[in-house]
Amino acid sequence: MRRNFNLISILAVFVLMLSFVGCGQQETEKKDVNAQLQLAESSTLERIQKSGELRVGFESGYLPFEMTSKEGDFMGFDIDMAKEMAKAMGVKFVPVNTAWDGIIPALLTNKFDILISGMTITQERNLAVNFVEPYIIVGQTIILRKGLEGVIKSYKDLNDPKYTVTSKLGTTGEQAVKRMIPKATYKSFEVETEAAMETLTGKADATVYDLPFCVTFMAQQGKGNLTFLDTPFTFEPLAWAIKKGDPDFLNWLNNFLHQIKNDGRYDTIYNKWITSQDWINRMAES
Repeated sequence: MRRNFNLISILAVFVLMLSFVGCGQQETEKKDVNAQLQLAESSTLERIQKSGELRVGFESGYLPFEMTSKEGDFMGFDIDMAKEMAKAMGVKFVPVNTAWDGIIPALLTNKFDILISGMTITQERNLAVNFVEPYIIVGQTIILRKGLEGVIKSYKDLNDPKYTVTSKLGTTGEQAVKRMIPKATYKSFEVETEAAMETLTGKADATVYDLPFCVTFMAQQGKGNLTFLDTPFTFEPLAWAIKKGDPDFLNWLNNFLHQIKNDGRYDTIYNKWITSQDWINRMAES
């Protein structure tokens, strides 16, 4: 009898242990579900849907991605992409023009929902924000002052203190000069157009900046006055940036990008702002 009693006791304890394990698993699963719900509720995507607005941060002035028209409206490649994004969400597009040197802090402090401003992915920036997959690939090109055609054939030829090279402060153009043309005399400017004008007026020998801007500047003022080395000497993917820790928003944006790149919408926007230069006459004078 004692043996049977011990066996019954052991079985009872085992069943009790299983019930505790089952309860523990249920509690863990419940916590996981609650965590997932909280993550979804805290998503930027959820806030956008509730507010009915997509607030997009950028700095007007990076041609042809974001600029101001003669009528005072924002226009450009990035602006059209952002409007298409808002349309897909079923919300209103709200532009938030922001100075470049404070644009990432503005994103992190919720001044806007997404940064769409021709930003190059760098490891340093990626420590502070999450990037969506690249939406366009650009690189640094060179505008040369009159008289240097045939003398300067690549960025390597500018690596001499006798040459003055300009670019925009805090950009990958500036980084490329300092990293790849370190011996050149470097001058930085707050606005890329000012950097290029320095070369146009002969006060500098060359301007290093992104291909799309240089193409535009050459079309506006470079013919007969400047030489353009249009083969990029750096690889620079541009991407949209969002705050870290928001997988729902990141997932939606990546899927949106895949969709528009395969249904014709991306090509329409690309041809309008990159291939064509019909928009130049609509742009406000700087």
